[in-house]
Amino acid sequence: MYAIKKILLVIAIVGVAAAQSPKSPLADSRFTVHTLVREDIFAGFLSDDMDRFARGEKNIELLLVQRPDQKGNLLAWKGGASLYRAVRAHEANRPDEFQKYYRQALDVFEEARKTTSGNDGIAAVTGGTFAIFADRLPKEYRAAAWSAAYENYQELYKLQAPIIDRLPVHLRGEVLAGLAQSAQRTGRTEEAAQHVDKILAVLRDTPYEPMARKWKANPEAAATTSLMCMSCHDAGRLAARVTSLNGK
Repeated sequence: MYAIKKILLVIAIVGVAAAQSPKSPLADSRFTVHTLVREDIFAGFLSDDMDRFARGEKNIELLLVQRPDQKGNLLAWKGGASLYRAVRAHEANRPDEFQKYYRQALDVFEEARKTTSGNDGIAAVTGGTFAIFADRLPKEYRAAAWSAAYENYQELYKLQAPIIDRLPVHLRGEVLAGLAQSAQRTGRTEEAAQHVDKILAVLRDTPYEPMARKWKANPEAAATTSLMCMSCHDAGRLAARVTSLNGK
């Protein structure tokens, strides 16, 4: 039975691949797997566009076959997709479905952690996904989710701290916002304040500054507001990148 299911899965994946245009960017190794799946997955995360989100999930499965060297990163995105489905199930009052997807998310994140190839983006994807959705989980799950976000942002910051001032606004902003928000949600108020000061120092005149000033002026507001997802999740980025590369 297992062998039959595996064969059917391979047939399904091949069928989807065959249906794609020969010029599909999935087959173009110039794009990172993050670039290829991010836009569709975030269409679900931020706009609840489940058609595009489902396409993103399909592309993750296809890329796991096509680019096995990127397994860790792809599994992190798959775990994030499962976490989002868990949140939607919870908000629709479907507790059994929530449990199914939440356990799946944790298992896939753990598998990603253990993967030794294609794992450079695991901390960013995992930390970011937990930070986006932790406050939308059932209350009894939020503390663990924010702890996971905090741990992943700490790991990410160790890699990026030496160059944080030189990163693009989006990368700089999301790392520092994630550090501040996960510190605040896990009770590390002094640490959160330090990260807010850092945001005000290196992200002046950016979308991150107004909320950081609000947190600075009124620390109590931090408990019910977010510093994250302030920039650069617009649709069309992949298409523009394809056009740019193909024009060279």
